[in-house]
Amino acid sequence: MKDCNNNRIMVSACLLGENCKYSGGNNLSEELVRSLKDMEVIPVCPEVMGGLPIPRKPGEIVDGVVRNEDGTLVDAEYRRGAELALELAKNKDIKVAVLQSRSPSCGVGIIYDGTFSGVLIEGMGVAAGLLAENGIEVHDVKEWLEKDRK
Repeated sequence: MKDCNNNRIMVSACLLGENCKYSGGNNLSEELVRSLKDMEVIPVCPEVMGGLPIPRKPGEIVDGVVRNEDGTLVDAEYRRGAELALELAKNKDIKVAVLQSRSPSCGVGIIYDGTFSGVLIEGMGVAAGLLAENGIEVHDVKEWLEKDRK
C-alpha cells in the first residue's frame, strides 16, 4: 500500500460507483475500492462540483479550454470544480488523489486530444493539473492499481 501520510485519500467519485459520469453512469472499480478499504476516502467529482448536470454532453480540452462536443464552452465550470476539489483537499489535508483516466477533469498524464475522436495525448485534466500544481500526488486509477499489485 502506498503511503498516504494521514490515511486519507481523494478519489474520483465515479470510481467508487457514484453515477456522476457525463453519461449518467459510473466507472466503479471494485479492485480500487478493495485497495482503499483501510483508508478514509474523500470522493470528488469536479465536474458536478463545478455545476455541470448529470448527464451532460462530453467535454474535452480544446486549445487549452474545455468545450462540449457541440463547441459550447464549459471551461468555467471545469475550473470552478477544480478549485473546489483543491479547497476540499486542503481542508481535509489530502496528500494523494486517485483519479479517473482520460477525463478532461481528472485525467492524469493522458487525456483526449480535443477532437472527440477517441485519440489520446499526453496531458492533464483541469482538476488533476491543479491538484498536482498544489503539491498533491495524483495517480491515474490504472497506474495506482498496477503499483498496488506489486
